[in-house]
Amino acid sequence: MSQVLRPLKDIFPQADFPDVLRGLSSPDDAAVLKLTDELSMVATADFFAPVVDDPYQFGAIAAANALSDIYAMGAEPKLALNLAGFPKTLDLDILNEIFRGGADKVRESGAAIAGGHTTFDEEPKYGLAVMGVLNNADAFANEGARPGDQLILTKPVGTGIITTALKQSKIGESDTEEAVASMARLNAGAAKILRAAQPGAVHAVTDITGFSLAGHGHEMADQSGVGLTFEFGKIPLLTGAGDLAEKGVAPGGAGRNKDYFGQWFERGGAVTDAQETIIFDPQTSGGLLVALDPDAASKVIEAFRAADEPCWLIGEVTDGPAGQINLR
Repeated sequence: MSQVLRPLKDIFPQADFPDVLRGLSSPDDAAVLKLTDELSMVATADFFAPVVDDPYQFGAIAAANALSDIYAMGAEPKLALNLAGFPKTLDLDILNEIFRGGADKVRESGAAIAGGHTTFDEEPKYGLAVMGVLNNADAFANEGARPGDQLILTKPVGTGIITTALKQSKIGESDTEEAVASMARLNAGAAKILRAAQPGAVHAVTDITGFSLAGHGHEMADQSGVGLTFEFGKIPLLTGAGDLAEKGVAPGGAGRNKDYFGQWFERGGAVTDAQETIIFDPQTSGGLLVALDPDAASKVIEAFRAADEPCWLIGEVTDGPAGQINLR
């Protein structure tokens, strides 16, 4: 979590690194280094253990997840490095399939894998370090949301619940197809539409991953000095996620998210425990959460529809308190 990095502020004060635009005093989805008045370099790294059994699918999902941080900044990925841990006891063909899945997804993004590092580990792990290029005029950040802004989300939630149910043998592989497709989908199309809507329409952007919709929403709200209100009935859910949550299926990460981010969370009287679980469900390769200028929101949403890119209007930005998440 970002709070773990706070002690580094004393070692790397923002004043000593003025060209580091995001990542020191302003934590975000990726670090941004200013190269010229027009261009910046964006860098991120992300890896994790398998969330599905199929090695190729796991590689594709992990790559899409890492690439998402680049899109959340408004940048285009250009170069990636494989990051992998692999047990000595498993067949190397499995690792090859993981790499193939990742490579296909990176190729789809228009970037290239140019190396990486693999080490032995007791459990397979895979991800990427990714570098991208940002036109400074197109830059997004996870701060800047304003009261009255409309909140859209570009992927359904529930991946943590679905993959946990698979691990617990409460659903079969066929029940995960929608979740796998969603996790492997790049946020490239959404980012392209948002860049085209600038200047002025997009006030803040973040991608929804392990901290959950509530957690990443809190970070956006806190950085912006505002609150966010989500309407549960408008939040898109993966098929089966709601029913599984009602039956008590939840990943451990949902509880940890609630333990930390719950101090900034308030739910309405009609919200159920299962719905609260969903809002704290850790996502893998989730969608972009976007705060849109209310005067531009309908036009941006129409651009998503015209491009056959999914998006849902799920709430709005409020006056605060800063960082507060309200679920209604």
